[in-house]
Amino acid sequence: MNKKSISVEKTDVVEYMRSFLTEEEKTVLDFQTKLICQFIEARKKQGISQRKLAELTEMKQPSIAKIEKEVTCPQINTLIKLLLPLGKTLAVVPIEK
Repeated sequence: MNKKSISVEKTDVVEYMRSFLTEEEKTVLDFQTKLICQFIEARKKQGISQRKLAELTEMKQPSIAKIEKEVTCPQINTLIKLLLPLGKTLAVVPIEK
């Protein structure tokens, strides 16, 4: 019994999955992704590894990796805890249009 290989791009799968979401859910997902990307960028810009950030925050490195891979969505207090050693915080700002 031969199985045919199907080539599927990751972006195709993501778009298919997004087709089941409401506009509000898409907006929340996009916001979370942007926020995590900015967090990763700030960490890397300062040359801080996940392991070092884990030491600074008394968190476990695998937990930080899961947040960065968007496997889990951090609570606000966790995100602030991660941002503080990077000299960053959260703020309420107008929505970009």
